[in-house]
Amino acid sequence: MSITAERKTELMKEFAISENDVGSAQVQVAVLTERIRNITEHLKVNKKDFATRRGLLMMVGRRTRLLRYLMRTDRAEYLKLIGALGLRR
Repeated sequence: MSITAERKTELMKEFAISENDVGSAQVQVAVLTERIRNITEHLKVNKKDFATRRGLLMMVGRRTRLLRYLMRTDRAEYLKLIGALGLRR
């Protein structure tokens, strides 16, 4: 259900702005998207896991706020990111 350390490192390398970037909005959105996809699969099997559903909704809200920030500050980077992650907007 959670993201592995190797996968998280791959995402950081793929979406990092600079070599030592581990916390930019792009990296955070990529990691959150991976976690959201994993939890969505978990909830398809475990329909009554309401605690996980609440955590999922909180993650979706955080990702939405990060994407709104990115859209305000760097529109081109925002469009590139949602295209790479396959998000609707």
